[in-house]
Parts: sequence; structure tokens; C-alpha cells
Amino acid sequence: MTTMARQLLPTNIFRKREKDEENADVLKTADKFRDRFDAEGASIAARKSEATNLVNEYYDLVTDFYEYGWGQSFHFATRFAGETFFESLARHEFYLAGKGHFKHGDRVIDMGSGVGGPLRNMARFSGAHITGINNNAYQIRRAKRYDTQLGLQSLADYIRTDYNHLPLENNSIDGAYAIEAICHSFDKLTTYRELFRVLKPGARFVCYEWILTDNYDHSDETHRHIRHQIELGNALPNLDTAAAVVSSLKEAGFIIEEHFDAVEKMDNSGCKNIPWYEPLRGGYGSLSEFRATPLGRWCTSTMVKTLEFVRIAPSGSSNAAAILEEAAVGLVRGGELKIFSPAYFFCVRKPEASS
Repeated sequence: MTTMARQLLPTNIFRKREKDEENADVLKTADKFRDRFDAEGASIAARKSEATNLVNEYYDLVTDFYEYGWGQSFHFATRFAGETFFESLARHEFYLAGKGHFKHGDRVIDMGSGVGGPLRNMARFSGAHITGINNNAYQIRRAKRYDTQLGLQSLADYIRTDYNHLPLENNSIDGAYAIEAICHSFDKLTTYRELFRVLKPGARFVCYEWILTDNYDHSDETHRHIRHQIELGNALPNLDTAAAVVSSLKEAGFIIEEHFDAVEKMDNSGCKNIPWYEPLRGGYGSLSEFRATPLGRWCTSTMVKTLEFVRIAPSGSSNAAAILEEAAVGLVRGGELKIFSPAYFFCVRKPEASS
């Protein structure tokens, strides 16, 4: 295998994938995932009823690809001109830590911790002890391995559970955050109520949420198709509007301190910036940029199929790559048309008098 080929493929594709008794064969998982999800007329209620399993299976499929393309922080970020991609991710995370007032000695929860990239950055930045909430065993194993490598075991731990069943005591948590994760919840109101229950009075929950903007027109067939690509390619039960998110937060009992679309705010700031979806469009200035171009993704897809055929890559790797390709196309188009944002920011607080 050439050096270039290895740079165009996820490193873990050359390794035997870690599994436990709960992980199905990847090929069957990919086919089952698409069968249950890939139909524009599919019932949202049906998606929601299976959301936990769908999301868990989705991340079994795509975690290695995410790390390959994105590093250990699986999210987008607004980006100033002159700022590197990874600098923008870190700034995005530190902004949440500041707005959440996280500090040394606090107990904070990360809703949807992935392999722990933001968790580690924010723990080092704030000194808080952060517990990752994650329902995917494979990601938790990888997160713990990274924590050990960096000597952060004392500031990080993980609970395997879904967002709507937090095994935490009432009024026991000093703060919470989520980065592009609550969109995976099949019942966001219940998720917000669970967070409200476990947070201490006066504690804050800060978040970047995926939303449909006011520019989205459900009567527009192109808009509906892009929305479907984003929902399928990212295992989302249903994308909400900003108004729906804010309404659910208020219904859960939170005081809304701030809320705005961070993408729109940067676009209107007068500063030169780079579109949040630029990493998905790629470029031809370097191999890392080339990988994200349509041609680069085609090369990656072709090599994945070849490696799968000769049984070097796990069965189902090409299916996972196809799902992510569809997601990338939808996200770029959604960003270009400004009908979708991955960074609707809100800072909410539990009232002091709550018990």
C-alpha cells in the first residue's frame, strides 16, 4: 500500500476493529441502518422510536472515518480568516467553557462526548472534572485510551447511557455542555428536563445545536432533499428550528440567558471569515485538503471498496463511506443556501430557587 493511499484512508481501516458482543457485523449494520432510515417519506415517529439504536449503530460505522477526517473533536466551528481549522475548533470549545463558567473543582457533564476531544481540551482549559455521556462503547474505549495517553484520567470519566436516562442524582452537577449532539436525541424536551433535574440551582447548560434556519422552505423540493441528506448522513431523528429548540428549553424550566446563530453572527460581524463547511469542500493545495474534495472523496471511496473486496478493510467500510459522502454533500449545500446551521448557540441557567 502506497504512502499516498494510506494518507487517503482512515488509519484504523488497516487494523482489526475492536468489537464486543453488542456490536453487529458492520456490513449488516450499514445495510440495516440505511434500510430503516433512507426514505424521504419515512415516518419521523418511527425514526424517533429507534433513535438510540440508530445513533449507536451509526457511530459504530463512522467513528474511524470521523477521526481520520476531523481529529478527535467531531464538530464544526465558525472560523476567522487566518485561523487554522484546529485553532477554530479549540476556540469554539473554549467559548463554551467560558460561557458555562466552568472552573477548577466543578463537576461538569459533556452530552455526547464522542472520543473525548472537546472534553480533554475543556478539562485542561477549565480544570473542571468532566463526565462524558455517551451510548457508544467503541467511542468510550477510544476516549479512555486517549485520556490515559495524556494523563487526564483524574479529570475525565464516562457513563454509557442515552441522553434521556442520566444515572445522576438531582441537583448534583455544576454545569453541562453539548456540541452538535442533542440533535441526536429522539425527544429533546425530555433531554432538557433530564439536564434540568441533575444540574444544581444556578448552574448553566451551554450548547451548539444543529438547526434549520428561517431560510428553510419545506415546500421547496431542493430544501427537503438537502435536509434528508443531512438527517440520513448524520443519523438524526429530525432537524428542528431555532424557535423549537428555545421553546423546549423554556418548557423544561430553563432561564434563557443568550441564544443566537453563531454562523449568522460571524457572517454579519464585518470580519473576514471562512465558511464553516469549507473543510468538507476541500482544496488542491495539499493532500489533506485534497482528501475533502469531491475527487479526493471519490479516490478514498474507491480505495475503501478495493480494500474491502480483498478483505483488508472490514466489511461495510464502503457503506459507511457512502453514508458520510451523502452527509458531506448535504451539509455543504445546506451551508451554501444558508438553510442549515451547525452552531446555534444558547446559554441557559437553572433558576436558583429550583429544588
